[in-house]
Amino acid sequence: MLVITLLMTASTVALAGIGGLYYSYACSVMPGLRTSDDATFISAMSRMNAAIQNPMFALSFFGAFLFLSGAAIFSWANGLGSAVPASVALACYTATLAITGSINIPLNNRLAQAAVSEDTAVARRSFEGPWTRWNLYRTWLCLAALVALCAAWVALGQS
Repeated sequence: MLVITLLMTASTVALAGIGGLYYSYACSVMPGLRTSDDATFISAMSRMNAAIQNPMFALSFFGAFLFLSGAAIFSWANGLGSAVPASVALACYTATLAITGSINIPLNNRLAQAAVSEDTAVARRSFEGPWTRWNLYRTWLCLAALVALCAAWVALGQS
């Protein structure tokens, strides 16, 4: 039980951190930037996108996937009741990684390029709406993953 408890605890902490990050962007960062002028918006987003590339973020971002994978695999291998909900949590979180890698990061990269080479109004229009929409999807998927992980904890307690 120690291994699964450690894996699920690490999963919970990492997933809550990433979900909280997406949530804070949805609730405060993007609404706050919405009222700024184009140059300020692009400068601020570019700086945040650069600053987020750090070890603390990486630990949560990649750790959530690794810990959830470990929890799901361990649960299945040991016939634990947490197997299905842990797998659902992993699937939801994996979807956020797919969104991040295929949509949000490319948008971030295009914005960084546009900051030095394009009209700021055009760059902002092509970035802000799609990025915000897909961040909301990531937020909801992380919430769903946390709910599934809670179900895994409950199932684990009943094993």
